[in-house]
Amino acid sequence: MAERENRRGRRGDREEQAPEFADRLVAINRVSKTVKGGKRFGFAALVVVGDQKGRVGFGKGKAKEVPEAIRKATEQAKRQMIRVQLREGRTLHHDMEGRWGAGKVVMRTAPEGTGIIAGGPMRAVFEMLGIKDVVSKSIGSQNPYNMIRATIDGLKKEQSPRAVAQRRGKKVADILPKRDAAPAAEAPAETAEA
Repeated sequence: MAERENRRGRRGDREEQAPEFADRLVAINRVSKTVKGGKRFGFAALVVVGDQKGRVGFGKGKAKEVPEAIRKATEQAKRQMIRVQLREGRTLHHDMEGRWGAGKVVMRTAPEGTGIIAGGPMRAVFEMLGIKDVVSKSIGSQNPYNMIRATIDGLKKEQSPRAVAQRRGKKVADILPKRDAAPAAEAPAETAEA
């Protein structure tokens, strides 16, 4: 019995040391259930949670009262978080698409200073993830549940150059495009012709 209490105590300590998460309420719906005496009303909440350093998750919860629905959704979101590698801690490594049901989203990398160009539910995901520059578009379903799931689906597909290089047995420099070398090589050729 004492051993079980010790385990609980250790688990409790681990939860206290976990990083603090920020959360964003995306949608709240009033739902009703028809019963013999009339209707019973409840609330459904959709919440996005993240540490703003590359981890994000979403959850949904239903309850008779709004605060309880939000609490349930937040707990679920913390349980199913994903980690996303960010380039320079501010944007995505490459362009990607995400799909879920009738929802389709397109996400593109953006230069510094662009900001978050995204619709409501997608903006919440990017802000909780810690992305500062991204251009995105939702095509198809405007349902916030489908939009968030499509966004998460797209983010799961992202791969960092380091991960690709490791998988292919190459160096990161071999994977990334050589941007500075090409213009420098062209410049002397033009002056030689003139």
